Amino acid sequence: MKKMFAILCFALALMPMQSVADEDVLTLDWIDLIPEHERNAFDSYGMPMPESHDGDAAKQSTVGGVRPELNGSKVKIPGFVIPLEGDANTVTEFLLVPYFGACIHVPPPPPNQIIYVRYKEGAPIQQLWDVIYLIGELKTEQVSHELAEVAYVIEGTAIEEYDDM
Repeated sequence: MKKMFAILCFALALMPMQSVADEDVLTLDWIDLIPEHERNAFDSYGMPMPESHDGDAAKQSTVGGVRPELNGSKVKIPGFVIPLEGDANTVTEFLLVPYFGACIHVPPPPPNQIIYVRYKEGAPIQQLWDVIYLIGELKTEQVSHELAEVAYVIEGTAIEEYDDM
């Protein structure tokens, strides 16, 4: 009986918590976080085009601005999680990045390609190893973290399983 209860609790934790209707949520790709007039400076993965290959250690590019018109929008965006705060069961603060290994392998993406996430309820750790959809309110807010400079923040309200359809 305890095992069945634990499985039920885990399944409920994986269910998305919808705070707004789906039609009110703007689904974004990472390129959408880059101002349109700057997109030609980025490759198809949202990474700045290299300016030199001099062999020095690569540093985070600060190329690129934010899209202030997205500030306050309810958004849904896919990404990978880099845990920052939490406990053995849940993560309450993390970086959302466009590709696996970003910020762990140098250099990190530019600030407008990293989102600092605050998820008060705590996301179950088991749910965060693969790509996810994050839903929440997007803010154009700069955060300086030891891993990288960040240009966007999301107050997370739901996490959904990623589907590439």
